[in-house]
Amino acid sequence: MWCRWCSGLSFNSCNIQQRRCNLQFYLNSKSQTITVDRQMRRYNVPRISFINKLDRVGTNPFNIIEQIRQKLRLTAAAIQVPIGLEDNLKGVVDLVKWKAAYNEGNRGEKVIEKDIPENLIKLATEKRQELIETLIDVDEQLAEIYLNEENPTSQQLMDAIRRATIANKFTPVLMGSAFKNAGVQHVLDAVCAYLPNPSEVENNTLDISRKEAIVPLIPYLKKPFVGLAFKLEDGKFGQLTYMRVYQGALKKGSVVTNTKTSKKVKVPRLVRMHSNEMEDVDEVGAGEICAMFGVECSSGDTFTDGTVAYTMTSMFVPDSVISLAISPKVKDAPNISKALNKFQREDPTFRVTYDIESKETIISGMGELHLDIYVERMRREYNVDCITGKPQVAFRETITSKAKFDYTHKKQTGGAGQYGKIIGYIEPLPIIEDDKQQFPNFENRVVGGHIPSQFIPAVEKGFHDALEKGGLIGHPVKNVRFVLLDGQHHAVDSSELAFRLAAQYAFREAFFKANPVVLEPIMNVSVIAPVEFQGTVIGNLNKRKGTILDTDVHEDHFVVTAEVSLNNMFGYSSDLRSTTQGKGEFTMEYKTHQAVLPYVQEELVNEYKKKRAAEK
Repeated sequence: MWCRWCSGLSFNSCNIQQRRCNLQFYLNSKSQTITVDRQMRRYNVPRISFINKLDRVGTNPFNIIEQIRQKLRLTAAAIQVPIGLEDNLKGVVDLVKWKAAYNEGNRGEKVIEKDIPENLIKLATEKRQELIETLIDVDEQLAEIYLNEENPTSQQLMDAIRRATIANKFTPVLMGSAFKNAGVQHVLDAVCAYLPNPSEVENNTLDISRKEAIVPLIPYLKKPFVGLAFKLEDGKFGQLTYMRVYQGALKKGSVVTNTKTSKKVKVPRLVRMHSNEMEDVDEVGAGEICAMFGVECSSGDTFTDGTVAYTMTSMFVPDSVISLAISPKVKDAPNISKALNKFQREDPTFRVTYDIESKETIISGMGELHLDIYVERMRREYNVDCITGKPQVAFRETITSKAKFDYTHKKQTGGAGQYGKIIGYIEPLPIIEDDKQQFPNFENRVVGGHIPSQFIPAVEKGFHDALEKGGLIGHPVKNVRFVLLDGQHHAVDSSELAFRLAAQYAFREAFFKANPVVLEPIMNVSVIAPVEFQGTVIGNLNKRKGTILDTDVHEDHFVVTAEVSLNNMFGYSSDLRSTTQGKGEFTMEYKTHQAVLPYVQEELVNEYKKKRAAEK
């Protein structure tokens, strides 16, 4: 089975292969940990923690465990104690097995179990008691053993950790040094011992043939095959597609169907990944992760054996919040299209469009760093040096009140003319927090055949055409419902084109009557910095018109959470480094779109008018 942990550490073999596990764990540091933890809570993912870099100067793993409890609000306790710190790190004491594990060899690859050193008996006893006391608060079976004044065995302690971890009530904490391979082997063992296997995780899919009814997936080999392509990678043999098998089995030479495109493809080669090494296999089963060559698809595509029409619940992809004009330094660079197409298949939040008016290629993503990484990848992986324009915020437009329209599109030429009349109104829809549309945005209420049914789809198309470019600053329009009440047609001159154009012009006419506003992306910003810079950091956020939501002060640092307009966050990374002597860090996550202030809207509208005038 492919393992994210050992693939990052160049292990040739991995204990986790002996068991099919639902591998879900993350190892991060500093402010990114908070973002990752928020994501894991959202998807109800059990986790184990690993405190890395115990070979560094000044490390204190027990302070970090306290931070896990305070910052992340997790019930955590150490299941290991380090044998030495900094340059003297030799291994760890396993508090569950009550054994000392020493890492020997040139790369620490040899794990030798011995008795616990005398000088660590007292500390290990204290931490084991702390582990038991933490577990009895979250596990009833261990609490019963403890109340009966019995000393839990290693197996009873291991079972209690597993139950509490799977139930998301407890987080076991391991420690070591990945650089020296110290303690890493125990992390892999802990994945097998404490995280759920496929039979203990409930995964669901949607049955397209039954109006997307929810169907539970059963991790049995004899069930129809269902798998998810979750990662793409370019290799020397072509595109390498990483596949997670949820149900059934995937065999070399079998034919699988891409649910999204309905295309059938043959699996020419099936491999199991060990770091950067590949092991050819003939079959993988439910719960395993493998890789395939020669399968063209996008990240997030569902594959089946063709007997079922299932699709995995798609991940919600928010609108892009920032755009960048991009062009190659050398004209007609052959690899730029190849690179952009591959990046779009890999990452659903990365989008590429072509602006007809400016004749520029526009890339859009979730932040400055997001787009900078792809520009750098184009240079490094595809030898395409690019010139980028000024970053542009992905504004949106909407309306705030109801407005009626009564529009007649009439155009007479030498032959058949164009005629279409539509009557109705547009109204605002509520702005949904997660940006998902919950209501139909086109509604047909025409009765009596005043508009023939074959022209109704053309009206809807015209409405959607008009949404692509608003009248205020030329950005897409969202959260608007178009209600068609009545209209007229001509027996000769009416056509789909006539009604499509009528809908576009009717919407634009009503748009300005409905008190339109410009929406800007609002970001959740979390800043971590030393306490002495608290006033400066908060002052800087206020200067950028941010709304402070929460401030959490600790002994040596503080965490401030705020909502700030993305348009005001440009250059914040440099500002934060300079004002905190390089000690401050921040994470930024898209939240929603909100209306801009009236004076800002006026500036944006005037700037857009000047741009249009210059183009003419």
